[in-house]
Amino acid sequence: MNPQAKLIFTISLALGTTLTISSNHWIMAWTGLEINTLAILPLIAKSHHPRAIEAATKYFLVQAAASALVLFSSMTNAWHTGQWDITQLTHPTSSVILTSAIAMKLGLVPFHFWFPEVLQGSSLLTGLLLSTAMKFPPLTLLFLTSHPLDPTL
Repeated sequence: MNPQAKLIFTISLALGTTLTISSNHWIMAWTGLEINTLAILPLIAKSHHPRAIEAATKYFLVQAAASALVLFSSMTNAWHTGQWDITQLTHPTSSVILTSAIAMKLGLVPFHFWFPEVLQGSSLLTGLLLSTAMKFPPLTLLFLTSHPLDPTL
């Protein structure tokens, strides 16, 4: 991979993580999550091996579905409460949908079946990024919205 392209993807990962962690608005948090997803995809698929392409495709599909659920949850909450603030997640349906979306993004049980297959298809450094740094933005959203979330879920 071209060193300049690798640098741009790494800077984009840092930008997406910082944007998600520091945002108070749902749209900005969602934008940061999407920047992270789009920045890691070329790093997963850089070896041009069919297994790496399959891993990048699985990662994209799962993250796109989870991002759609995050957006749906935030819009549902804004529709019921009139608030786009992350800390104002008060509607119960929105909190259940958001918990499911964050579990998908993190690869938590029962949404974890995609994660080992993506790790098998990626390089060691990319797997390390997926297992550590890519978990910070969804975990931040989970901590910011932890008070209204359903503890049994």
